[in-house]
Amino acid sequence: MVLPSFGMKGIEEAVSISGMKNYWYFFLFLIVSVVFSVGLLGFIALIRYRRRPAGDKCEPYECGVDPATPTARESTSIRFYLLALVFIVFEVETFFLFPWAVVHDRLGPFGFVEVLVFLAILLFGYVYAWRAGALEFRRGDD
Repeated sequence: MVLPSFGMKGIEEAVSISGMKNYWYFFLFLIVSVVFSVGLLGFIALIRYRRRPAGDKCEPYECGVDPATPTARESTSIRFYLLALVFIVFEVETFFLFPWAVVHDRLGPFGFVEVLVFLAILLFGYVYAWRAGALEFRRGDD
């Protein structure tokens, strides 16, 4: 195939296949990695442990106690999710203290007052959540 020349030398070389001769390593790597992956999966399928379901092996198990719900299709109370959300919020907010702990000596009194304000807001939120009953989780529908 002959391309028209518009004053740019080397366009024919860039389009030609000979310009791709150094890329066969990538193709070889792709082939080797696919063969290795499929071979490893096949090997694992041959030597894996095959479960034989019988008796209590098929029963749900939650930390040594009976499951909270008899079947997996039952819904959990919204209070559980609210308690988890409050826990995550307070946990993430306490992570904000770590950067302050690293540079507290360079911040001086201003940094100390800022952390006190932050802790006061955190304590206010904790007391509010405690009074609102968000930290209590009851299992029943009550």
